[in-house]
Amino acid sequence: MDAPRSSLLGKKYPVPIMRTLWPFFSAGLIIAYGVNSFATTLAATDEYKNDPRNPALKNGGAKKPEH
Repeated sequence: MDAPRSSLLGKKYPVPIMRTLWPFFSAGLIIAYGVNSFATTLAATDEYKNDPRNPALKNGGAKKPEH
């Protein structure tokens, strides 16, 4: 005789979560990739290439001009 299994949320329902929500997950990944690419492109422009707030300067990506 098996002991009754108690669940935290109660009864389990056979709902296909991933099959229903996969378009939203994939769209979120596509949007995140696009925003990252656009931010990287903007940070590499001439206007912001030597800005001290540019994260590429901290990693050694763009060099500061020598006077």
